[in-house]
Amino acid sequence: MKRIILASQSPRRQQLMTMAELPYEVIVANVDETNPPGMPGSEVPAHLARKKADAVSGLVPDAIVITADTVVLLDDDILGKPVDEAHAVETLQRLSGKTHRVVTGVCIRSADKEQVFSCTTEVHFRELTRAQIEHYVRKYKPYDKAGAYAIQEWIGVTGIERINGDYYNVMGLPVGDVIKVLKQEYGI
Repeated sequence: MKRIILASQSPRRQQLMTMAELPYEVIVANVDETNPPGMPGSEVPAHLARKKADAVSGLVPDAIVITADTVVLLDDDILGKPVDEAHAVETLQRLSGKTHRVVTGVCIRSADKEQVFSCTTEVHFRELTRAQIEHYVRKYKPYDKAGAYAIQEWIGVTGIERINGDYYNVMGLPVGDVIKVLKQEYGI
């Protein structure tokens, strides 16, 4: 089997690759993740995934490199990772009672081909009280998570009313789509 590199430090992406029983190694892609000015939010994840692949694929030309980036979109606003507790609370207050989109862009690259795609999942939060939000932020400290939450944690169990799309996409990697591309395009 060809060597697979997951260019991500995300423990959730690593967990999903392990759950899928895909053998992989991790090389972290250190790139500037600033959103390009004027680019629609739904296009940013695929752009950043490709940028991460650019940073890593030259280091391992004999491997298949998988990169990903996830954004949370409320209307057309990208809700990034919160900088502190107040920002996390504010972000979750904005999401409370509303539907937002989680978009993950994926780039799968080998020496001779590249597949780039995005997966979108709609997530609807119940109305959340300030006490619920503050409890979650204080206990789970979601500062490394786009949109200030993780679907697999307490807030997902108690606060998400419904989703339309891929649950694992909301965790950070549409692993079923990744496996499909690996089988169809790379024979894995």
